[in-house]
Amino acid sequence: MSESRRPLLLVVDDETSVLTLTKRIAESEGFEVIVCTSGMQALKLAEERRPDLIMVDLRMPDVNGLDIVRALRKTDTNATIVLMTGYASIDSAVEAVKIGAADYLTKPFDMERLKGTFAIVREEAERRARMMELDREVAQRFEFAGMVGRGPAMQEVFSLIRRLAPHLRTGLISGETGTGKELVARALHQTGPRSNRRFVAVNCSAVVETLFESELFGHVRGAFTGAVDAKAGLFETADGGTLFLDEIGELPLSLQAKLLRVLETGEVQRVGSLQPTKTDVRVVCATNRDLNADSLAGTFRSDLLYRLNVVQIALPALRERREDIPYLVAAFVRNFSQRFSKTIAGVSMAAERVLIDAPWPGNIRQLRNVIERACMMTDGPVLTEGDIRASIRPTISVVPTPAAAAAPPPEPTHALSTLERAHIIKVIAESGGNKARAARQLGLSRRALYRRLERHGLADPALRRES
Repeated sequence: MSESRRPLLLVVDDETSVLTLTKRIAESEGFEVIVCTSGMQALKLAEERRPDLIMVDLRMPDVNGLDIVRALRKTDTNATIVLMTGYASIDSAVEAVKIGAADYLTKPFDMERLKGTFAIVREEAERRARMMELDREVAQRFEFAGMVGRGPAMQEVFSLIRRLAPHLRTGLISGETGTGKELVARALHQTGPRSNRRFVAVNCSAVVETLFESELFGHVRGAFTGAVDAKAGLFETADGGTLFLDEIGELPLSLQAKLLRVLETGEVQRVGSLQPTKTDVRVVCATNRDLNADSLAGTFRSDLLYRLNVVQIALPALRERREDIPYLVAAFVRNFSQRFSKTIAGVSMAAERVLIDAPWPGNIRQLRNVIERACMMTDGPVLTEGDIRASIRPTISVVPTPAAAAAPPPEPTHALSTLERAHIIKVIAESGGNKARAARQLGLSRRALYRRLERHGLADPALRRES
């Protein structure tokens, strides 16, 4: 774990001697320590500082220790909670574990047990920090022209872009809203021979139909009311470079024939002019519609579709590439923490599960907005489950397209889950508890193995008993 982020311990006790002793030992074990003598103050500090470990005295003057534990568990804390008492009883120990305490320590402390607790929490904090650092490294390693994708779907997209970029004259990018179609168009431009020329983007649904011809092809002075000066169109502006026509399915039928002619001849004619102008433009179009269906319905010209669809790059929806979510999140957290001048290491495991399981009808654009909002609002070093849920909530009103509303793949059946659990236990036992070796034997990354261990409730103590 980096020296800049030591695990944080919050100690809550009304005895000064206990606070002093615990603080001294914890600091020697590598913890940053904050102490308080009030249960209400502890709840406030836990919310503000997000500690990794909270040690709470059972008998406090203002609030009972068990009530503090209950209150902490209702808040957004991923902390390990340990109850301390000089008046141990079986009933209070059982109740403490039942409501979410990880351990129950009696006073005076057994120093070996106390240090063991510190060691477990420190190792877990270090493991989380390593995993977040690994996510950041993987995100950077698998970044291509501003896009991040480790899974096979996006790796195939990246490979296709590399092959097409030197030669492509016209192309079509398809995919749901928010999947990153403009990023693909920019990647084709940046990795091809036109990278030092202009990239011009226009959204076909955002231009008034009566002005569209002038926008695309330009006009001469006096061509229509208000044309007080001659104006070059987007084709002339992008000459030598790339013109990106987003939402091409929204292009009016009257202009589709003219666009087809420009693509065939390489010449544009300004509105009101009889003289064509030669242009050399790469035209990349994008759509979230089924243009084949639109063509059959007569709302999109089939000859234009054939001309555009020389090569099609189909982008997968985010729900179809959930394996990329941790790395996309790591990249977004890095960017937004820098933008907001905050030190945010990543997301907690619970927060990551929420992100991976979310339906994402708005795809990567929605994910990016959620992470931006969470980074903006958080005061902690790690985005928690509560941070993420609060940031997702404002976006749930997004209405998915019929394709986006498709149900995610079903969870494994109970029988299959049981078999997987037993197999993981067996492989880890055969590897002598070496998780790196077990992960290789299972064909998983260490991160994926840890996720399965957590999914099956295989914390280390349970694993040792069952193996």
